[in-house]
Amino acid sequence: MRRADGDTVIAGFIPLLDSALLVTAAERGFAAREGVSLKLVRETSWANIRDRSAIGHFDVAHMLAPMPIAASLEITSLAVPMLAPMTLGLGGNAITASNILWRRMCDHGAPRDGDPAGTGGALKAVIAASGGSAPLRFGVVHPFSGHAYELRYWLAAAGIDPDRDVEISVLPPPLMADALAADRLDGYCVGEPWNTAAVLAGTGRIVTTKAAIWPKSPEKVLGVTRKWAEAHPDMLAALIRALAAAAAWCADPQNHADLADLLSGPDYLDCPADYCRPALSGELMLSRDELLSRPDFLSFAGKAALSPQPAHALWFYSQMLRWGQVTHSAGREVVVRATYRPDLLEAATGVRTEAASLSFFDGVGFDPEAVADYARAFPIRA
Repeated sequence: MRRADGDTVIAGFIPLLDSALLVTAAERGFAAREGVSLKLVRETSWANIRDRSAIGHFDVAHMLAPMPIAASLEITSLAVPMLAPMTLGLGGNAITASNILWRRMCDHGAPRDGDPAGTGGALKAVIAASGGSAPLRFGVVHPFSGHAYELRYWLAAAGIDPDRDVEISVLPPPLMADALAADRLDGYCVGEPWNTAAVLAGTGRIVTTKAAIWPKSPEKVLGVTRKWAEAHPDMLAALIRALAAAAAWCADPQNHADLADLLSGPDYLDCPADYCRPALSGELMLSRDELLSRPDFLSFAGKAALSPQPAHALWFYSQMLRWGQVTHSAGREVVVRATYRPDLLEAATGVRTEAASLSFFDGVGFDPEAVADYARAFPIRA
């Protein structure tokens, strides 16, 4: 890939609603006002985002929140030290089941309001009734993703072992709804609009959400290699300011119709605008005729939505420990704490961090000062 010169910043992104800050910064002039020529490159998979960031094709990227941590810990392919200087959004994910699986869950008392404890209990009953034959197949977008950890957390809290009782596969986000329709998956955890895509197609039903499992939790971050950040501090600061201004624009309900039309275009999500509207409005379509009002489903602006909080990074690290992706050491914990950099956001914009949201649906508390003990305390773990 030929590199641009001067003030051009090349950013990779995946077609998801939470690419909104990058798209809006480029398309609505926020980047240009900061003197940044922002060039967006759509990618098909998170593995490509990771690899092209590592080899220098991308200066920055729309990135899964745990991905810079995994890269800095050198536990993923083409690992290089990375930073997350800002968050690109909170929430935005859901868990969708096929119609057949949802009917089976309803036979076992699944609640219709997206309550994760109730839906998880119903799924546990479905699995128990099957006697272990033909394990259910779930999809996630990447092993080091909020989706993988949210799905596993939800399953394990219900007494379902993610590594023994079900099968979990990796697929790119835009393929999830098609895989469900083709009966290659029984369910999946993905970001919007690819849950709504299955709902509107009549092939799936949203059973719970990230906002219910872990409220106000980070989903995507601005990912950048430490090398690029240190070589271009002024450019990074200008981009952060542009994205913060874009976040405020995206969060304004008066702009949501325009944002849905912009994101749904052929250069970005390439989908009907109707796919984008439910998550932006907070009126989520669980099925074609069932709505759930969840104003916090997807958040773009505010201190919590912009600041990359080290306590959140440590929770993702705890899940890497829990599921056997890495072993604990004091040195690794130091690396994790240094990957999320709220100081870079504050220096560029004046936005200060606030207390991290560490409240989970099952009531299990998380102490960032005792990460290894927390991971070991779960009865279901690797």
